[in-house]
Amino acid sequence: MKKTVSKNNIEALGSGNCMDPFSLLGLHSEKIGTKQTFVVRTIQPHANKVRILYDKGHKAIEMKRLSNDGVFEALIPDKDEVFSYHFEIEPNHGQLYTQIDPYSFPSLLSDFDLHLWGEGTHIRAYEMMGAHTKKVDNVFGTHFVVCAPEAIRVSVIGSFNDWDGRRHVMRKHHAQGIWEIFIPGVGEGDQYKYEIKAHDFDLPLKKSDPYGFYAEKRPATASIINDLDRFTWSDEEWMNKRTKNFDKALSIYEVHLGSWKRKSDGDDFLSYRQLAAELIPYVKDLGYTHIELLPISEHPYDPSWGYQTTGYFAATSRFGNPQDLMYFINECHKNDIGVLIDWVPAHFATDDHGLRLFDGSHLYEHADPRQGEHKDWGTLIFNFGRTEVINFMLSNAVFWCDKFHIDGLRADAVASMLYLDYSREEGEWIPNKYGGRENLEAVRFLKRVNEILNQEFKGIITMAEESTSWPMVSRPTYLGGLGFDYKWNMGWMNDTLKYMEADPLFRRYHHNQLTFSMIYAFTENFALPLSHDEVVHGKKSMLSKMPGDTWQKFANLRLLYTYMYAHPGKKISFMGNEFAQWTEWDSEKELDWLLLNYDTHKGMHTLIKDLNYHYKNNSPLHEVDFEWQGFDWIDASDVDNSIMAFLRYNKEKKDYVACIFNFTPQVHHNYKFGIPKEGEYEIFINSDSHYYGGSNVENNNLIAKPGKWHNHPAHLTLSVPPLSGMLLKLKSKAK
Repeated sequence: MKKTVSKNNIEALGSGNCMDPFSLLGLHSEKIGTKQTFVVRTIQPHANKVRILYDKGHKAIEMKRLSNDGVFEALIPDKDEVFSYHFEIEPNHGQLYTQIDPYSFPSLLSDFDLHLWGEGTHIRAYEMMGAHTKKVDNVFGTHFVVCAPEAIRVSVIGSFNDWDGRRHVMRKHHAQGIWEIFIPGVGEGDQYKYEIKAHDFDLPLKKSDPYGFYAEKRPATASIINDLDRFTWSDEEWMNKRTKNFDKALSIYEVHLGSWKRKSDGDDFLSYRQLAAELIPYVKDLGYTHIELLPISEHPYDPSWGYQTTGYFAATSRFGNPQDLMYFINECHKNDIGVLIDWVPAHFATDDHGLRLFDGSHLYEHADPRQGEHKDWGTLIFNFGRTEVINFMLSNAVFWCDKFHIDGLRADAVASMLYLDYSREEGEWIPNKYGGRENLEAVRFLKRVNEILNQEFKGIITMAEESTSWPMVSRPTYLGGLGFDYKWNMGWMNDTLKYMEADPLFRRYHHNQLTFSMIYAFTENFALPLSHDEVVHGKKSMLSKMPGDTWQKFANLRLLYTYMYAHPGKKISFMGNEFAQWTEWDSEKELDWLLLNYDTHKGMHTLIKDLNYHYKNNSPLHEVDFEWQGFDWIDASDVDNSIMAFLRYNKEKKDYVACIFNFTPQVHHNYKFGIPKEGEYEIFINSDSHYYGGSNVENNNLIAKPGKWHNHPAHLTLSVPPLSGMLLKLKSKAK
């Protein structure tokens, strides 16, 4: 038979080094002599013989072996138009099997998808990229698409091809740097990676799919094909009524799923479905409105808690498959609990199977370590100047809200994104094009994320963990802001904890640490965090931070929580805070649930439950969190007694709550406070109550009388319990 392909091309196919296998493999009409003849070629490295079958009833044609590497070819002289065919393969070892040729399928990517990708505006790139099961010409298989613009060759390797990079070399779209192939017969549950031949690398890189929806449980690193759309949602009622909670209660329970609770042996995780059965009723009983999950995207290293991600589109397999997480979220919604996730656009893990040097080049990260390396965390920084990165991270934010019905994203380490000199000494960073320290590309990216999420999803919440004074973090982009809905109030957290850790005898010298927060309280839409970062790495648990003997520690902590719920701003608290763990959070162990057998810890738990209830059911505590109209001082100046009091108003200013705090162990009898209206008042929260483990200093028949005090027309005299917070409201109509 006349040779139809050059020796060099045969060698390139056999070694897996052909850059354009679709030009040689599959069905082609080629001129052989003076006649156009159909030629079929395939690469089957492990085959002893290969036959081609086409028209029904037609005898199989034995294909000719062109090389020892398994390149086979057959001429089909009796056909004059394109036809369907498949192979019958006799392997070197094993049984005879049939296979449809992946090189018989055209490109499945639309020009529109490629256009959006090229301009960096593909907000649903996950619908194009990654591994998607589908039927093509009534043939079931999986369509693989990956971005690797600098790669010489990209192959899909997996459990379906013996991890052999010669067998499924992909087609490249050169203008966009995208590679694709449709592989018949490959489906859900199959494991795969991309084998990438790169410049300056002797051996091929073996990478997990950046857009993979599921991954093997660590330490294994392969991606797993998963059809996300096979889950049936039943949370329409929640999704239709979902809001940003600006004028509603927003009380968030922050959770690390791996250490909230573990199986009875203590060594294995609860699954997403087991967590749905245990965590959701617990959170609902405590009265939280939302759960915030520490990052649930796939990560190789447990002690990173998910903040060093390798699989941005894959729900971690530690707790089950993606559908199990969907079930958990669906059940949360059916119980009127929103779900937020920590999202990490600031940096990514350096593991070899991840994004680092993905195609042999710095595709996702900056090449210069002065821009691309976070020395504090040992991670790499996204280059938001690249369209590939914009497509990747923008669509990732959309992905979680779209496919998983997530109600909001809390962006981690935003400050590190905004500043080019973040945690860097002089000479260790590169200024922007104007000579400044602002990361202009990252700022532009964050604005776009918030704009797109607001356009695409009703009631979605975005929060920024931003620890500097960057202006207008939670203001709309059309006003020049970053567009987040909320900003974590790190200043309030730091000042308040420093104050609470001080011995009450000396708190008089630190009174400004309490009052200072009200100077800037309404410059942003703040959320008040007592997060995981405050109870780890030697910072002590919330209870252990408190000064004094055991009774005073508990009293101080009850006071802190009551103050937090009264202060303007939404509420965030890490798991274990609610029952006052003695020890720091340990991500390798479950919480100290046995503490709930002790009255003092159970009392703290009851206080949190009551605070959440009254926070939701008293509109002055949540309706006007971000404007002065919702706040008024009663007394901010009693430094000597470390007493502070203020009012919280609802929108119409008809209802209000008086909030009174004593930060010393001394009881103050007959203490007079100004109040807006005369009449009878009731204390609906007293952190000193015996229900919570307090000393139960009582106040009966609280009648506000006329007479100006603290710039208010009436006054109220009461006994102020030690180390306590009290919330009062008017019981009877004013005279």
